[in-house]
Amino acid sequence: MLIKMLCIIWTLMNLIVTRGYDDLSTNKVAQQYKTFSGCHLKSCDANNAVDRDIQTCARMDDIGTTATYRSIWWYVDLGSTYNVVNIRIQFKDYEGYTMRQRGRFAGFSLYVSNTTNQHMGHLCYKDGPQLPPLDFNTNCITYGRYVIFYNERLLGTTYPYDYEVSSVFTELCEVTVTGCSSSDVYGENCNKVCPDNCQGRRCDIINGTCLSCTPGWLGEHCDKACPAGHYGLQCESKCVGHCKDSVGCNHTSGLCDNGCDDGWTGSNCTEECPLGNHGPDCVCKCSGRCLGDVACNRKTGKCDTGCDIGYTGELCETGCEIGRFGKGCSNQCSGHCLNNVPCNSTTGHCDSGCAPGFQEPFCNNSMCVINFL
Repeated sequence: MLIKMLCIIWTLMNLIVTRGYDDLSTNKVAQQYKTFSGCHLKSCDANNAVDRDIQTCARMDDIGTTATYRSIWWYVDLGSTYNVVNIRIQFKDYEGYTMRQRGRFAGFSLYVSNTTNQHMGHLCYKDGPQLPPLDFNTNCITYGRYVIFYNERLLGTTYPYDYEVSSVFTELCEVTVTGCSSSDVYGENCNKVCPDNCQGRRCDIINGTCLSCTPGWLGEHCDKACPAGHYGLQCESKCVGHCKDSVGCNHTSGLCDNGCDDGWTGSNCTEECPLGNHGPDCVCKCSGRCLGDVACNRKTGKCDTGCDIGYTGELCETGCEIGRFGKGCSNQCSGHCLNNVPCNSTTGHCDSGCAPGFQEPFCNNSMCVINFL
């Protein structure tokens, strides 16, 4: 009597949790291995367990030490991936044989999976040495498309005393999977919206905490951005690019929202400017007037080796002003070129020749000779 009362209390506690949630399994497609061969027409079909008629049951072939098979499975395809909160199974009962029936079903497992392979899913329940009630339910806070029932009786395995082991028939009269029919809601009435940054907009069906976060977010409700210098799923990736003004990368994508720092380019600002370019995102061209035909500084555009002869300015883009020549335009032309043409800004020579009375190379030497009598 005490055990029976405990089972009733346990069942009521679980049913209280499921009130208001949607029935996800009614009349959905079910499959099983293997259907009992002695059934008439469809009287043992897998779909009988989701037709909401307690009088019709799914029945599988027997398993056990004297049976042909060692394991059986049954699953229902919910048709899509849903948030699940509870699974209820109403096993077949025969008056006067309740303990035998409980021993037949003992040891079963329940999974929720995105495939029909239970090993790739979430284990919701594994029966222990105790015998299950024939009206069984368990809370399982997870999500998936398939709810899978599995049981076995293996040769060479010692099972608890009350287990039926020789010829075990499994009869599932009703399997009720409850949860929310929309994947992005939670709460006992499925009327609260999951936080925006939950991965796949999925959250705990009870309290709304995110099952996982979209890239760039952390916290139970995925409302905390990645710390500076990190981005991506679970903020596990480190920013590696050279973002403009040394600002950290975007915490979701890892990209530099305001562009690259001077001297860098690429989607993540990880590529140095090619030779001959400089500046933000490498859009600027070098002057090409660096001393020794060396490329300019990728970041500043300046000539680290100095300007080529005949050029000056911060970026070596400016030719010498009229009347000056040489490295850094530091030399003064003689001013004696023919017809007052400026000297060559590179060599200082008068390319047009010297004015009368002056001679090469710089037209700064007078040809006149002073005679002293």
